[in-house]
Amino acid sequence: MEELIAKKYIKALSAGSDVASMQNISEIFSTLANSFSEEKFVSILGNPHVSVNDKSSILLDAVKSAKSDKINNFIKLLVEHKRINIIPAIAKELQKDIAKSTKTYKGLIYSNSDIDANVVTELSNGLSKKFDSTITLSAVKNDFNGIKVEVTDLGIEINLSKDRIDSQIIEHIIKAI
Repeated sequence: MEELIAKKYIKALSAGSDVASMQNISEIFSTLANSFSEEKFVSILGNPHVSVNDKSSILLDAVKSAKSDKINNFIKLLVEHKRINIIPAIAKELQKDIAKSTKTYKGLIYSNSDIDANVVTELSNGLSKKFDSTITLSAVKNDFNGIKVEVTDLGIEINLSKDRIDSQIIEHIIKAI
């Protein structure tokens, strides 16, 4: 639900803005969204005894370095409509929106073994050509028995499981007999 509300706010925020200014706004909101991981910050903004003006001034002080009337007015609007809690969703949706407009995506490669940097680069280049985008992949070591490539913003998931390949080979051999 928050994502839908965030998209409406982003649509209004991005009207008449170019990609560079939207990237700056995205960085500001990403930093602001990181503040929501601090329990004390969330408890202050969620406290009903803290006035709307105090909440507004806290958030405005946090984005003061941007020196942007557009961002200040946007923050005031969020506070006025009691939508402070969707700031992390706004940051996330802004990043998705910018990735879509610039065709630049980030993805992860999961495997239980170390993956060579050259393999990561080759996978990135191959996917970039296939989807006519710039895709940057990072390797993550976990307990997945095989290799899995995920680019969530593009909806891509490539999964090569050793267990599944083994079972398919066995099935093929059994059918051949």
